[in-house]
Amino acid sequence: MELDIVLLLKAALLGVVEGLTEFLPISSTGHLIILGDLLDFNDDKGKVFEIAIQLAAVLAVMWAYRQKVANVTVGLIQRDAGSWRFATNLMIAFLPAAVLGLLFHSSIKTLLWSPITVAIALILGGVIILLVEKRMAYVPPRIQTVEQMQWQDALKVGFAQSFALIPGTSRSGATIMGGLIFGLSRTAATEFSFFLAIPTMIAATVYDVHQNWELFSMADLPMFALGFIMSFVAAMIAVKALLRYVASHTFTAFAWYRIVFGTFVLWYFL
Repeated sequence: MELDIVLLLKAALLGVVEGLTEFLPISSTGHLIILGDLLDFNDDKGKVFEIAIQLAAVLAVMWAYRQKVANVTVGLIQRDAGSWRFATNLMIAFLPAAVLGLLFHSSIKTLLWSPITVAIALILGGVIILLVEKRMAYVPPRIQTVEQMQWQDALKVGFAQSFALIPGTSRSGATIMGGLIFGLSRTAATEFSFFLAIPTMIAATVYDVHQNWELFSMADLPMFALGFIMSFVAAMIAVKALLRYVASHTFTAFAWYRIVFGTFVLWYFL
């Protein structure tokens, strides 16, 4: 029983970390890799667990934006032009990472899935955020809301998201910074990153769970359920907090956090 309680505590902690970091531009993968190593929870089943609790974070976004999701769904049924444009933009932005992920998933897992790669990506990502923020001081955004985006804007953000296939880059970081570079306001880039997470992370979760289905068992259900719940709650808090934060702050603090954390990861594993 003691071992089961310890396992549940590990699942709860990993769920909280996943939920808090998934939508911040600081790489949830980087945090889960080092925490999984510290907790001795980094075997194949641990990796599948980390993938599965991502789904809870996606559901948190869908719940936080449930009114928007419902409105778009109804609009699609009623053939509303704005709803169709929004949905089309999401699908266009989703495609680059989806195609590249299917083509190179195995190679990425084999060649790039290591703590050192994650650390380097964290540090480089932090430097890129600093450069983007410096550019933002001189180039004002031309798109204030996600509704103003055209398909060309969505495609550019989609290609930016593709860089997140490199472990440690951060999916949210890539899409938000890509959005800022291509003319979106901080709020618009952040919100579009949230919405784009829905098809992207659902597809990634379903694919990885399907590939590793044999690792699941009924005995793991309590562990997965607790991690799922904790991830959902933490993601809800993170999404709301980030939207409030970007309304009046830059992403510079996240950049320095990435650089410091990436340096720590390098030191820890070297």
